Amino acid sequence: MKDKIIEFFYKMIKIPYQLLFKRVKPWGISVESLLLFDAGTLGNDLGLFFKNNAFEVQDSLEEHDVFHVLTTIGTTVKEEVDLQFYLLGNGKRSPFTLLVILTGIVFYPIHYNSFRNCYKRGKNAYLFYDLEFYKLLHRPTVEIKSIFNIK
Repeated sequence: MKDKIIEFFYKMIKIPYQLLFKRVKPWGISVESLLLFDAGTLGNDLGLFFKNNAFEVQDSLEEHDVFHVLTTIGTTVKEEVDLQFYLLGNGKRSPFTLLVILTGIVFYPIHYNSFRNCYKRGKNAYLFYDLEFYKLLHRPTVEIKSIFNIK
């Protein structure tokens, strides 16, 4: 039940968040065009992520899905909280990140160890959360993960 409440809350704040805080230009790219990148590249892996999860590209939110690809953190509500803890450890400070973390602490206190481990993983990685990922779509995913110590 709490997952449904949090998902509803996310859907309610997504559009205002995009309008107020996401000042990045949409990539203007489709799942199909991502899948045309060479196998093993960030572009192709992102396309596979969308295809395997039956997701569509959300304008100006593309990098969020790149974070899932690079960190291999899933997309359940609890895993979304894990991802935000990872990003917090990597240095990301945004209203959304802090809101999700607060929500996770309140609704999922039993997963505190997982959250802490994700935070540590993000802290151990070199700062990558603010890269221009669109320019890296042609690069091998394993190379990006290795350069930035993303585990």
